Amino acid sequence: MDPLRSALGAPSRGGPVHPSATDLIVERAEGLYCPPGDFYVDPWQPVERAVITHAHGDHARPGNAHYLAAAPSAEVLKARLGSDIALQTLHYGESITHHGVRLSLHPAGHVLGSAQVRLEHAGRVWVASGDYFVSGPGDVNTTCEPFEPVRCDCFITESTFGLPVYRWCPQREVFEDIDRWWRDNAAAGRASLLMGYAFGKAQRILAGVEASIGPIVVHGAVETLNRAYRAAGVALPPTLHLRDIADRSLLGRALVVAPPSVRGSPWARRFGDASDAFASGWMQLRGARRRRGIDRGFVLSDHADWPGLQRAIRATGASRVIVTHGHEAVMVRWLQEQGLEASAFRTEYDDERHDAAEAAVPVGDALDLEAEEGAA
Repeated sequence: MDPLRSALGAPSRGGPVHPSATDLIVERAEGLYCPPGDFYVDPWQPVERAVITHAHGDHARPGNAHYLAAAPSAEVLKARLGSDIALQTLHYGESITHHGVRLSLHPAGHVLGSAQVRLEHAGRVWVASGDYFVSGPGDVNTTCEPFEPVRCDCFITESTFGLPVYRWCPQREVFEDIDRWWRDNAAAGRASLLMGYAFGKAQRILAGVEASIGPIVVHGAVETLNRAYRAAGVALPPTLHLRDIADRSLLGRALVVAPPSVRGSPWARRFGDASDAFASGWMQLRGARRRRGIDRGFVLSDHADWPGLQRAIRATGASRVIVTHGHEAVMVRWLQEQGLEASAFRTEYDDERHDAAEAAVPVGDALDLEAEEGAA
């Protein structure tokens, strides 16, 4: 039996489209499609067979008949898409062959279970990266496997932060800043409400802060994902639900980790005169904190910054690069200046665009800053 048949199903009723003579992934209305393998990578419309890079909602959507993903992402995918989905998993580096396409998944460093998809067929190797994070010197994201460069002929890269202005400072400095803000608030008897994505960002915050400063309270949406992380062996500090705190005076020393949607909600108002902050790569931009009306903005992203994108692309050795969501035009121009064959795919991924909307950061601000910074 075909190794993918049980999980990814029989061929589509309409049959595969005529494959390109050279391309292992092409654009279709449903998403990014592998013609020789007759499957999709992170499709945005329901399809028969979907290979999923990670469990964020813009890459892992409901309605697909069969799913294939990295083993560490299984519990998160089931929590988000339903425990009854037809899901097959692969360990990182494990390979299978489907319709002559050899497929394997490799760490992307973005969130728990995030993976790059390596495809090999007829002597060609393509890698679709999904979203990825490349650590800077001395940085270690302990909540997921680090990004693994995969040599290939063609690399499909994101460009969420594909502008020269986006350059992350060492994350240890970010967490020292968060800890200092938390301590100061605790000394003043104020809760510290730190907002970030419930999946990925929240767990990275929890793993990076100094948990001895005070109690840590999390929103229910965060705790659901915490359980999946802990089940995967990721070390997180003890966390509490609001209902678990009988002595409300403890809230004045608490760090509260919650998704951005809680701001101004009845749930958030239960913490009284809390100091609020937002953790996002978009906080790199001038005016982002002011527009959101928050006390603090911490520059912490699970995506590669401008130098990280460049390092990751170079490490693949690819002579051809296809750019997806983000600042595609800027990245394509830079790649072409480096002598690479470069183009862009139109996709419907919008994970950090949603983050930008949450932070009230107009995309135009980033483009203005690019002009001020100049090319790297």
